[in-house]
Amino acid sequence: MQQSPFKPFSPKQQLAMRWWAMPQYRDCDAIICDGAVRSGKTVCMSLGFVCWATACFQGTAFALCGKTITALRRNVVTPLLQTLKTLGFSCTEKSSHNYVEIALGSRSNRFYLFGGRDESSAALIQGITLGGVFLDEVALMPRTFVEQALARCSLAQAKFWFNCNPDHPYHWFYREWIQKAKEKHALYLHFTMADNPGLSQRVRQRYERLYSGIFYERFVLGKWTVSSGVVYPMFSKERHVVQHVPPCERFYISCDYGTVNPSSFGLWGYCSEEDIWYRLQEYYYDARKEGCSRTDEAHYAALEALAGERQIEAVVIDPSAASMIACIAQHGRFRVIRAENDVLAGIQRVSMALQQEQLRFAAVCRDTIREFGMYCWEEARHGDAPKKEFDHAMDDVRYFVSTVLQRQKPDDFFTAALKR
Repeated sequence: MQQSPFKPFSPKQQLAMRWWAMPQYRDCDAIICDGAVRSGKTVCMSLGFVCWATACFQGTAFALCGKTITALRRNVVTPLLQTLKTLGFSCTEKSSHNYVEIALGSRSNRFYLFGGRDESSAALIQGITLGGVFLDEVALMPRTFVEQALARCSLAQAKFWFNCNPDHPYHWFYREWIQKAKEKHALYLHFTMADNPGLSQRVRQRYERLYSGIFYERFVLGKWTVSSGVVYPMFSKERHVVQHVPPCERFYISCDYGTVNPSSFGLWGYCSEEDIWYRLQEYYYDARKEGCSRTDEAHYAALEALAGERQIEAVVIDPSAASMIACIAQHGRFRVIRAENDVLAGIQRVSMALQQEQLRFAAVCRDTIREFGMYCWEEARHGDAPKKEFDHAMDDVRYFVSTVLQRQKPDDFFTAALKR
């Protein structure tokens, strides 16, 4: 007998799958599931979406939407199709045309895949008529794309399926859909990790240890909460600052380049024995404070001095620093990598690296240590944003983590996200 890939679903997961067949929800046009990471929202909703479509429609088009099609396939489609096949569904994926034919018995429907990356994505979904739409991580999609997808659902029995982790309480989806769920005839379900029977107590406790501050409130408690206070409350001089650094084998330099604003360069070394990256030394030049700007050549000389005789694998730099990138390339010593520069995703990654003690800082890196204590969130009105002050070393730390550390050793949050 083939073993089921799932433990029995929790009552809330069962409701998210079967609500459309329950008499008390017959007037609902939509379902919204939000809450903590790893709470089992995606698996039960995507399965419920296909079961509903198969039970109520024949020969109809539907949409499965994610931030990108790549993420949608990885996070939703691949595990969904594996589960459907164990339940007796026939699934034929046409990757080159971005759709899947799903059939059970004599009923068959087509499920198109769409990515809602940015404002231009709305044009991709125009013109199609849909029986329903499933929007995974809807809070990450632009409003224009979501509203265009909903407008495509013109069939009489069409329904909307929304799934997301919380963001800030000024987010358009929170205000227009979650706060107006009754008005929009939507069933709203809030999930916590306790709603996922497949998550052990030990794993839940690990997630609770991984996060702090705003990320704990959103990803663990599942709250739509305002960012406030210091950006990295988990940073501790006792845990993260060292007087002596062990021998390191690999080296990178990260750069936040400024002309009037400060320039901050950090030398990073990897200690394989401890599996930790150390910020060994830094260069920090504040033109306003010093009363004199430096040329790109002067900054490059400081970069050379920071590297010393070490073999630097690459210099990771702000992608907008065109003149400094050209200067480094002209000298021919260092390979240049343009940094991954998504601010909020980068802050999440740095937070995780600090929580897991993947980063440590030599005590001589005084400006980085100073900025950790002063880097704060803007008072949120329209979304999350750190204040544009005391952020230069913070930016170069973020460039390093997002571009080097993240690629080599994905943190638990993003690894978990891939498996949802």
